[in-house]
Amino acid sequence: MDAGRDQEGRQDAAGVDGGADALSGPGLVHTDGAHRSPQAGAEGRRRPVESVTGIGRASVSGAFAGLLALTGDAVVAFDGAGVILLANEEARRLFQHTDDFLVGLDVRGLFPPAVGVAPETPFSLASLPFPSDGTSARLVIASLDGTPARVVVRCDRVRAPGDTYLLVAHRDDSEAAVAAEHERLVSELSEANRRLSGTLDIVLGTLDSPDVGTLFERVLDGIDRTMGASGTMVYIAESDGFHLRAMSEGADVGRAAQYLPYAKVSGAAAKRLGQAMRLRVLSASTEDLRRGRLATREVLDEETHETHRVDARLLPPFTSFLVVPVWFGGRVISVIIVGWKAVHPTKREDARLLDAVGQYLSVQLMGAFAAMRAQRKEHLAARSTELRERLMAADTLDEALVASVLADAADELDARFVRVRLGPDGSRGMAVLSDGRRMELAAEAAAQLADPAQDGGEVAPLEASSPLGRALAAWGEDLSQSVVVDVGSAISPRLAFVLARGAGEEPFEDGEVDFLRRLADDVRDLAQGREESARDKRISQALQSGMRNELQEVEGISAQGLYSSATASAFVGGDFYDLVRLPGRRACVIMGDVSGKGVEAASVSAAVKTALGAYAWEGLKPARMVRSLNDFLLGFSRVETFATLFVGLVDLDEATITYCSAGHPPAILMRSRTGEYATLNVQSGVVGAFSDMAYQDGVESIEKGDMLLLYTDGTTEARSPAGDFFGEDGLREAVMREAAAGFEGICDRLLATLDGFTHNSLDDDVAMVALRFDGVGPEA
Repeated sequence: MDAGRDQEGRQDAAGVDGGADALSGPGLVHTDGAHRSPQAGAEGRRRPVESVTGIGRASVSGAFAGLLALTGDAVVAFDGAGVILLANEEARRLFQHTDDFLVGLDVRGLFPPAVGVAPETPFSLASLPFPSDGTSARLVIASLDGTPARVVVRCDRVRAPGDTYLLVAHRDDSEAAVAAEHERLVSELSEANRRLSGTLDIVLGTLDSPDVGTLFERVLDGIDRTMGASGTMVYIAESDGFHLRAMSEGADVGRAAQYLPYAKVSGAAAKRLGQAMRLRVLSASTEDLRRGRLATREVLDEETHETHRVDARLLPPFTSFLVVPVWFGGRVISVIIVGWKAVHPTKREDARLLDAVGQYLSVQLMGAFAAMRAQRKEHLAARSTELRERLMAADTLDEALVASVLADAADELDARFVRVRLGPDGSRGMAVLSDGRRMELAAEAAAQLADPAQDGGEVAPLEASSPLGRALAAWGEDLSQSVVVDVGSAISPRLAFVLARGAGEEPFEDGEVDFLRRLADDVRDLAQGREESARDKRISQALQSGMRNELQEVEGISAQGLYSSATASAFVGGDFYDLVRLPGRRACVIMGDVSGKGVEAASVSAAVKTALGAYAWEGLKPARMVRSLNDFLLGFSRVETFATLFVGLVDLDEATITYCSAGHPPAILMRSRTGEYATLNVQSGVVGAFSDMAYQDGVESIEKGDMLLLYTDGTTEARSPAGDFFGEDGLREAVMREAAAGFEGICDRLLATLDGFTHNSLDDDVAMVALRFDGVGPEA
């Protein structure tokens, strides 16, 4: 520095501290190396400045203004000779300099090729590896340990006496950010593949379940494994509420509610039961803990962030859990609870995945529930027969024998047993409690059973508020769930029996009450010498159509679908469709028709649709998807069925649809620009019939506004009352007419045309899907 400048610096030395304080910002250090301790107020928020004499107050202010303008991370100020005048801690960390301070060094020593070396040549701006006009430059610097680092540098002259330049630099993390994003996408894709693989395993594992127990075991284990959950529970909807019917090993059976009454499953939670809910039990408050036993707990809805107070007895043995409704025929037939014992961050994707699993399982579980109820009913019927045979084998039908038979019935139903005997005149009676104690009944309680209107006996719930209920409760019997079995006057003295379950236990189901009613009828019938009446009832239940077809929302595609059963009372059919949204403005449209009717066809349809969705996410071409599906169906020897399919992969950016039509009626493509009618005629064989079947893809270009119509053969094979087929000609005319009327509601209008043609008498189910391509091309 020249003498004049040095003199100016000494004259301003007294003001340097004040100027430095004015400059002080995050990470700045003084030349004396002493760091200031944090203090309250503005002074405490400052961090020291590193500077040397030679910068006047004006220069400090100019450098500070330049620093604010450039807003960099690492800040270095240097003069026209290249000498560093000021640097912050971020600069020392970025350039990884071993000296305590950078001040006084040649700025060129921070950059290759002179890292850490004082250059011998005179300084000039041209010798810097970056411009000094304020524009950004990307450099690779080498620290003293040889580690390369990418940095972004900006340098500009600041308005101050003499030549003063401000350099701002920060690490160039663009590559790291790209790598991190790539890692995140790979992780998400891996997780999605794991979930899809687990979902497909559930599908494959349940298709050939030989019995209800195996089905539940495979479903529960598959969900636990796929979701990484602590346990899974399945509740079945009965007439009075949801009953626990299965749980995986990870669930605590001792803490699980065996029964959830409909009256308790109400409020905001019930209104949201249309889809899976993500819930978390909140920690008990101090006030709740002071009360001792927690009767209620607060539950947080992770989706709406609302809290609800719930009866603690009804909560599952988990902290975080998902409640998944299983819909069939417009009603919830089951609730699956998937939970974690510790707090677990559930995601919307988890809920959507389990909704999809529930949708597939609806048909399987409905069949399983029907079979399970039938098995239980058959078992109770067998026990009823055994008990009746005991009564018939006895020489006499007396009080002791009837009481013994009813006690066995109570054991069968896991209920406590109370025997009630009336006196000869019915004015009083005696009860033998479940623990063997005897108590005398008052006239009011006895009169409840001696009512002449009930002389024939009955099986009915025992109201706790009734005279008999109050009398038994006063002696310690828990009658929260109880049934009176009154055999009437067939036995003398007149007998009645109370079967009771406590609070929190399941109420008596209709089948159990029927079991008791049959037993009471047998007692009366045998006592009166009547022959056993025919009581066998049909135990199989006609399944209503419950497999829901859905079209996902895809940006750039308008979609509508329709399914119409041939008869209102028909079993579930095999027609199905789906629209799957894929990454990159792509979508997969699926329509199929599985041969046969009923649960078998619906189960295969659900499995086929789920498998095709998984194949689509794997990025397979349609023909490859259908070929894999053919192998999959042939692998199940019990599945003696086949399917026709149309699988189309729509790529909006490429303006194409690649499809495989496997024995399915040809799709119709209506051109918006010309109004022409075209069919997609590349055809292959059906699926699931032969192992050596060949499948091929067809490709068709699409334009904005084009409409694609898919349909099942129930459409073209519809007959008029005279026996004429609607046919492809009738469909072509209807499509051209209705397309001119607009896209909205076109499927409904086509079905109305079919109803008019057949006089509302379809012979087969009809399914239709219409797609309009609204955003076609890379610029759409």
